[in-house]
Amino acid sequence: MKSILLPHKFKIPGWLIMIPAAIVGLVQIFSSLETISINAPVFAIYSDEIFGKAVMFNIIHTNIANTIIGTLFITGALMVAFSKEKHEDEFISGIRQSSLLWAVLVNYLLLLFAFLFIYGTPFLSIMLYNMFTVLIIFIARFHYVLFRNSKYSEQ
Repeated sequence: MKSILLPHKFKIPGWLIMIPAAIVGLVQIFSSLETISINAPVFAIYSDEIFGKAVMFNIIHTNIANTIIGTLFITGALMVAFSKEKHEDEFISGIRQSSLLWAVLVNYLLLLFAFLFIYGTPFLSIMLYNMFTVLIIFIARFHYVLFRNSKYSEQ
């Protein structure tokens, strides 16, 4: 089967992009104020202000800090998740596949829990964070299983 994975050389830059973006994103989430504010004009296909009018295909002025942080996190996480290992073989491919299936299952179980038990504005926050959970769970499980198996193969 043909692999669509990135070369291994993308893994380290992916970590170097993802980890700082995650730290800044967590600071942004847990601080009471917007710690970073980057106001800029951006092209919006659709934008709706809370007490304003909806605009389509227009230039708007907004804080793009969260957009930049999210874009950097997703880009870094994709590079980490979909870069080949140094010695990519069928065993690692199997771990990659099972980790991806596991991540999707856990993600949707968490989402189902949120649908059943979380309401109002907190649910919107959960939906926002849900964009990142598949990648986070996949990366965590894939590298955990690789680490666990490397310990056993050394013995």
